[in-house]
Amino acid sequence: MSGHGFHVHGPHDHEIEHVAQHGASDGFASKIAVMTAVLATIGAVFGYMGGLTQANAGLFKNDAAIHKTAASDQWNYYQSKSSKQNMAELAMDLTSNEEAKAKYKEKIARYEKEKAEIKLAAEKLEHESEEWNEKSDHQLHEHHRWAQATTALQVAIAMAAITLLTKKKWMEHLTIAAGLIGIGLGVAAWMHY
Repeated sequence: MSGHGFHVHGPHDHEIEHVAQHGASDGFASKIAVMTAVLATIGAVFGYMGGLTQANAGLFKNDAAIHKTAASDQWNYYQSKSSKQNMAELAMDLTSNEEAKAKYKEKIARYEKEKAEIKLAAEKLEHESEEWNEKSDHQLHEHHRWAQATTALQVAIAMAAITLLTKKKWMEHLTIAAGLIGIGLGVAAWMHY
């Protein structure tokens, strides 16, 4: 340990220091460094898109649950009206007073109309819930594509570091291949595949 403290440098740090001290004489290292910077930039964008689609999937799933709960409330309200209608029908059957029978008949008709309206509202809410679920599933699928693309680019960046250390041309080709796979997956995510 020197009097200046303990320093840990990565392979890129050494290359940058070398270029700063001796000039950019090593074209191989410069090319790998630029490729790493490009992959990292694309990876950052892909990471952002992955986070965005994951957040959207959660929000859409939440909207689906809200609509499903509202539909359940409507079905409970529908059941309440059905119970009132059943009570009015029973009361109408049990009474012999024609005036009372007429009132119960009006109530039964009113409950029937209200139930029809409530049923339409409940079915609409259920349909909207299904639509939000589909949107959530679509966003989650996109999120998985963005995550795969980001992972492939991270692997490519790690391989670039190994390429700098080993200075092997075949490692450079593997790095490029991994980067192209990551970019291809990102394009697939962008195109909603």
